[in-house]
Amino acid sequence: MVILKKWAWRLGLALGLILLLLLGAAIYLGSLLGPDIDRQALYATRPEQLPYLAQALPRKRGKILAVLTSTATLGPSGKRSGFELSELARAYYVFQVNGFEVEIASPLGGLPPMVRDDDDMGATDYAFLNDREAMAKLSQSRRLDQVRPEDYRAVYFVGGKGAMFDFPEHPAIPALLSRLEAQQGVIGAVCHGPAALVHARRADGRPWVQGRRLSAFSNAEELFLIPKARELFPFLLQSRLEELGAVFEQAPMFLEQVSQDGRLITGQNPWSVWRLAEQMVQALGHVPLPRQRSAEEHTVDLLARLQSQGLASATEWLQGIGARHIDRQLLAMHGLVAAMAGEPGRALDLLRLLRRVAVASQ
Repeated sequence: MVILKKWAWRLGLALGLILLLLLGAAIYLGSLLGPDIDRQALYATRPEQLPYLAQALPRKRGKILAVLTSTATLGPSGKRSGFELSELARAYYVFQVNGFEVEIASPLGGLPPMVRDDDDMGATDYAFLNDREAMAKLSQSRRLDQVRPEDYRAVYFVGGKGAMFDFPEHPAIPALLSRLEAQQGVIGAVCHGPAALVHARRADGRPWVQGRRLSAFSNAEELFLIPKARELFPFLLQSRLEELGAVFEQAPMFLEQVSQDGRLITGQNPWSVWRLAEQMVQALGHVPLPRQRSAEEHTVDLLARLQSQGLASATEWLQGIGARHIDRQLLAMHGLVAAMAGEPGRALDLLRLLRRVAVASQ
């Protein structure tokens, strides 16, 4: 009994020390994240407040169709799903600013289910929510089988896990792809949006994606976020595209990756949307209007440099760009991802970068 009491006391002491260490680490990390964002002001952002949108060209360059999922849950699991707001909003405004009219369609028409993560949303995303014209288009999305492919210069398949369920089987999508390809249109898709491509066939019966370079949400990203993804989804998107003969290109988890194969332009994840949309504009024959890159984009660039060239190069790049252009919360999130993925060295490098950003911002 005495021995048990001694061990219980030691175990309690050890647990107490661990909790104190974790609390200290949390407090230290919190001190590096910077001041809280004025959420109320962010929520109230309107399109006319954004300088980028103020330079919009007249919409005389034709129409682009944005296609959203109508699936609200992940199969029988009951888990909430839908299209990703940020993947629609950011591309929507790039297309509109550069002179294109954007129309919205979904398999069932009407208001599609939306997924929004306030921690990852920026001013452009909230501007979309406060844009009467944009929200009217969204709430009255056209039924996909009622659109006329010949009316559009491009199609953009928006991501969201729901796309894995209703995009592959939809009978209107292969015809839309074929018609756009025949009329030299541009086909874009991001994240889970490339699920729209998996059942399409060429005239000779070969898979439409065979031999084509493309990107989509990777297996690594999918399984990191949803370990049971193989059970929840009809297939893993990367695996299916590779089985069909696609040349799959990917960046490390949650970093930017855009692939262009002729007039097919695809992106890996939400952090790839800005560049993807601007490459679609270029593929349609126009130079995108200038846009100030967001703190999120600069942070992803910093993360990519750390990944490819190491801490010293990333630090040098950071000094050139300036700490005020870095999203500290996103940097911290990647540090957490590295720790959870069993990459302690990378997690430590990210903590060092975060501290340098915090010090330089004082």
